[in-house]
Amino acid sequence: MYSVSRWSVRHARLFEILYSLFEPVLVRLNPVWSALGYQRVEKPVRLIEQLFKELLFDCRMCGDCILSSTGMSCSMSCPKHLRNGPCGGVRLNGNCEVQPERRCVWVDAWNGSRKMKRGDRILTIQKPMDARLQGHSSWLRQARRVGQRGRQTPGRTQ
Repeated sequence: MYSVSRWSVRHARLFEILYSLFEPVLVRLNPVWSALGYQRVEKPVRLIEQLFKELLFDCRMCGDCILSSTGMSCSMSCPKHLRNGPCGGVRLNGNCEVQPERRCVWVDAWNGSRKMKRGDRILTIQKPMDARLQGHSSWLRQARRVGQRGRQTPGRTQ
């Protein structure tokens, strides 16, 4: 999956476009999710989300996804779980100090963000991850948040 996630970063703009098409559909389904009950649909949606995001982005299902802010590189796949940039140990070749055979997640994040239309999002300081969301669907969370407030600019979640 590591090589697929590297490919996804190289094609970050494509995934940004695909998500911009997918998110409105997800949000329009908010009445369906509400009628069925978010608790009831959480597991099947989470499994589908996990399947795609683990394969494409090496996702850790933190429940508070910021892929659109990190060039389609999952910051939670960093061995140190750094959410706002690289540690001081990035090797000269761009690899991780903890896992020297792997590219630093944040080097990939920077490169991926340069390909995206909204690549400036990488400069936004992210709030700490809410550990209570771990293992939950960020797609459903986004659908609920946007659906309840009415349509707004696409949020952080992917």
